Amino acid sequence: MVSREKWLGFVTAIWVQTISGNNYTFANYSGAFKTLMSLTQLELNNLSVAKDVGKAFGLLSGLASEFLPPSVILLIGASLGLIGYGGQWLVASQKISPLPYWLTCVLLCLGGNSSTWMNTAVLLTCMRNFPQNRGPVSGILKGYVGLSTAIFTDTCTALFSSSPSSILLMLAIVPAVICFIASLALKESQPASNSEEVKQETQFFNLFNIIAVTLALYLLAYDITGRHGRILSLLFASGLLILLAMPVLVPFCPVVLKSNLVVSNDAEQQISEHQPLLLAENKEEKQDNGPVSSESVVAMKRQPMIGEEHTILEMLKTLDFWALFMSFLCGVGTGLCVMNNMGQIALASGYNDASIFISFVSIWGFFGRIISGSLSEYFIKKSGMARPFWNAASQILMAVGFVGMAMAFPGSLYIGSMIVGICYGVRLTITTASASEIFGLRYYGLLYNILILNLPLGSFLFSSLIAGNLYDAEAARQKNEGEGNTCIGSQCYMLVYVIMASVCVIGCGLDLVLAIRTKKVYSKMHQEKTS
Repeated sequence: MVSREKWLGFVTAIWVQTISGNNYTFANYSGAFKTLMSLTQLELNNLSVAKDVGKAFGLLSGLASEFLPPSVILLIGASLGLIGYGGQWLVASQKISPLPYWLTCVLLCLGGNSSTWMNTAVLLTCMRNFPQNRGPVSGILKGYVGLSTAIFTDTCTALFSSSPSSILLMLAIVPAVICFIASLALKESQPASNSEEVKQETQFFNLFNIIAVTLALYLLAYDITGRHGRILSLLFASGLLILLAMPVLVPFCPVVLKSNLVVSNDAEQQISEHQPLLLAENKEEKQDNGPVSSESVVAMKRQPMIGEEHTILEMLKTLDFWALFMSFLCGVGTGLCVMNNMGQIALASGYNDASIFISFVSIWGFFGRIISGSLSEYFIKKSGMARPFWNAASQILMAVGFVGMAMAFPGSLYIGSMIVGICYGVRLTITTASASEIFGLRYYGLLYNILILNLPLGSFLFSSLIAGNLYDAEAARQKNEGEGNTCIGSQCYMLVYVIMASVCVIGCGLDLVLAIRTKKVYSKMHQEKTS
């Protein structure tokens, strides 16, 4: 029964991740704010930065994770989202007059911050519950985050004809309900204690992967089949709800339940055998006034090696952390720039509706997340391949995608949105798992949120300073030529794409450095997994 509860907790974690991608939906309603508040593109981009600045306050959720249970962290995130997106809904639905610009920024910041509490609770708990399968855990959970934008976008399109106010109302209410449900089930449990339990976990994750891929293909089919009538849209929404509920069936799978009985008995025996030793070790760790040997003093002063548990200060002193941090900035900053500006990018490219491109980034981001999580885990087991190599490959592919978008050949935006989605997804999944393997799980909640600081930083650098200013400069030039306030044509973002492609090449170099430096860590993991 304990094992089933553990997996039901993972199911609710999936549901939380399904709605915690709310931060990526800005392009769905940004046009409404631009019109209602008469904003320039730079001012609109600064609003997108404000929502990403909310991620910077994720440090609070990281610190809180050291003292509060996952249930409380989830409820805090739900409350912040209800306030942030609820306030935005009041403006977009014109229930109230447009708020002052600074107050709108505060609401966006609160909404953006809400997802950091959700992600912290879910990732920290699940990484600790399944430490032997960090790649699949990261891939599945981050995969559902990637799908969440498409889920919100397609559901709103099917039921409310892409109404900006309707999607904001969904962003306010649905996450609050899901987080409340998850707060009842998500908790830390005993991790796998033998090889049989690890194999059982792999079977579970394979089932979850199948359901997730089915969901992604279902969303993709809806997007590429064009406009749909009212009845088909309602049928789509009903089918979507069924697919979202299906993970709850996995813990009750008869084959898995049968293996649970055998594995749980072995696990209980091993736990009982090792319990006296564990209690003795814990007692020794808590003795503050006992005698300390000279060897212990040296051990306490020694900077931990890569792959060992690090405190936050020890981590910040390493070259490896800064290589990971800066390469993450290169990948997520450029990806966020595309997602935040997709509405204007589509319009500049001659498309009146950006929803399909927003969904493409989301769905292909899912494939990038879930495939990279499973494949990177497989190659660690097979050959000890360092996980950061996957980040390096994604940076090069993203650079190629940006070059293609700059060239503006027919269909380049479709291909570009797919590539950006895939690479952004790989980046998030691999970095999340790699950080825990390089620096340990003890302070993972805070470590994760320090890395997430790259979201507001990248959004400010690429969306505001670079894309916003270059777009407005080109729009001003076209206005002088009598073409209005909106920039039209491939030249609106051409230089932005070239700059971001160059940044991705730099990020690739940093990832290769990190992959080389962590090779021993993954070789050791390979030996442990194959022994």
